Amino acid sequence: MSLLLRLARSGYLSNKRVLVYERSPKNLNDRTWCFWEKGEGFFEEVVHHSWDTVGFYSNEFSSDLTLAPYRYKMIRGIDFYRHCMGVLEQYPQVEFRYEEVGATEVIQRLAPVVFNSIYDPSQKDPRATHLLQHFKGRVIETAEDFFDPAQATLMDFRVDQGYGTTFAYVLPLTRRKALVEYTLFTERLLSNAEYDRGLDEYMDRFMKIGPHQVIEEEFGVIPMTGQSFPFYRNGMYQLGTAGGQTKASSGYTFQFIQKRSDLIARALIEGRSLYQLPSDSSRFLFYDRVLLEVLAKGLWPGDRVFARLFARNPVQRVFAFLDNETSLMDELKLISSLPKLPFMQAAGRVLAPR
Repeated sequence: MSLLLRLARSGYLSNKRVLVYERSPKNLNDRTWCFWEKGEGFFEEVVHHSWDTVGFYSNEFSSDLTLAPYRYKMIRGIDFYRHCMGVLEQYPQVEFRYEEVGATEVIQRLAPVVFNSIYDPSQKDPRATHLLQHFKGRVIETAEDFFDPAQATLMDFRVDQGYGTTFAYVLPLTRRKALVEYTLFTERLLSNAEYDRGLDEYMDRFMKIGPHQVIEEEFGVIPMTGQSFPFYRNGMYQLGTAGGQTKASSGYTFQFIQKRSDLIARALIEGRSLYQLPSDSSRFLFYDRVLLEVLAKGLWPGDRVFARLFARNPVQRVFAFLDNETSLMDELKLISSLPKLPFMQAAGRVLAPR
């Protein structure tokens, strides 16, 4: 959708036909995208809420963080879907088919250019490190004013770390309504009861939430891996997580999809070959692999890793680093703020032949 809307608005589709396969109509609020951004983005009109101050909490470091020139933004899935379909229904040359498509050979016979955003977990590289970012969230509403809609909780690591790297975050939407998420970076998923217990304990112990009702729930799983994902594979151009746009060390995906969609759209509009698009930075992929190795192998606790990053660096530098936009000098400052031994061990494992 991010790519298709750019192509539609540019006029590129005026003499093209587009077929979109989707399993079923997207008419539920099944997910939430959160990201930081400077200024207004391509999907600014569907940003549901944004914050310029966030809280970071851990047993080692806690602080309120002023984000300017960034803002932390939230887009609800249902708003995104409605917006995209509202735009695309003005283009009769775009056809949607709602059905399962399993065989890539079938897809390839339909069009000269095929884009795929379906991530196939069976294609795991056994030599790469793999974790899952998995989370359960609730949109809750309190009986009385409770939240400050101007400040969100970006990460709260004060929760039990027994499963592995675990944190909660809170995104207030009104004085009485907020999204509360319980998130883990581990190899295995939990039972539904374990997610609920984590959410309940966080809200009781740290939020002291009091009487409330649950309006919506969401659950998601994001692969975190240092595996390389080729842009072109099996006769198709890969997008999103399937194309490596999920940040291996954090799971953030939305903004990387926007950057990649921009590059692809510009190339198509200008008549340039997609094969000439720049590949992802090997430098940042190396950093991701090292941090992922630290987290996956327990070389240093994940809550302390993130606490060090935010305690010893301006939040703007951390955000730029997680966006793959820092200079080498800034990266050296970030690296020097972390403990040397566990990260050197992880770097040695990443560099060693497997």
